Amino acid sequence: MNRYLELFRLENGIIGIVGIVVAAYIAVGNGIVDHIQNIAITCLITICFIAGGNSINDYVDREIDKVSHPERPIPSGRLEPRSALIVGSVSLALSCVLSIFLGSIQSTLIVIIAVILMLGYELALKQRGFVGNLTIGVLTGMVFLLGGSITGNIESSYEVACMAALVTVGREITKDIEDMEGDEGRHTLPMLIGKRNAGIVAAAFFIAGPILSILPIIQGTFSTLYYTVLIADAMFIYTAIILFNNPHKAQRMAKYAMIVALVAFILGAI
Repeated sequence: MNRYLELFRLENGIIGIVGIVVAAYIAVGNGIVDHIQNIAITCLITICFIAGGNSINDYVDREIDKVSHPERPIPSGRLEPRSALIVGSVSLALSCVLSIFLGSIQSTLIVIIAVILMLGYELALKQRGFVGNLTIGVLTGMVFLLGGSITGNIESSYEVACMAALVTVGREITKDIEDMEGDEGRHTLPMLIGKRNAGIVAAAFFIAGPILSILPIIQGTFSTLYYTVLIADAMFIYTAIILFNNPHKAQRMAKYAMIVALVAFILGAI
């Protein structure tokens, strides 16, 4: 695989694009066709943002990744750290520039705030454990807020944004548990309070997501097809159970559960 494609980890960008489209569809239904141009621009913004964030991340974590992820482009010697920094900076800047073409101050502000949060995370908040986990959760939720804002109906994306933020925090803590061996000297939550206690916190967030997902059922917000979200809920609860013994499997399961949840939101909006 191309070293830059590995650096960008665009599979996360694809998930982000799906999130944008889902939020837009939830907001306006079949009227989404009237917002194709803004959706296309937002998809480009998402790809640039994900590529930039991952590039900066790999630059900052280049020493840690020698232990945790030696196969990545920088620790494997296939890419110079400076190249990753330049590409990452340009990609994040480009996402801000592209947001201007959305013609929405609200949408542009979301992108700019997201970029600031991403840089703040990589340069400082990442080292502050739980605060860093929360930051990534907020950034994930902002994907859905952006998807709703480009249609002029950001309010419709609040629930899915909150659910995504909660389970993302759980997944981030789980990833920190998985990376404990290479995180010596860092103030991640598992390093501060121990693996088991951090696992309990992660499990709480994984369960909080499903609890929140029940609200649209109670409120009758979506059609009965939305009930498929219960499959995702079961997956998240399973994740909360297995993360203590297998954090790697747990964080991957959480990603799959999020995809199922997104499908449920789409079905519910039909």
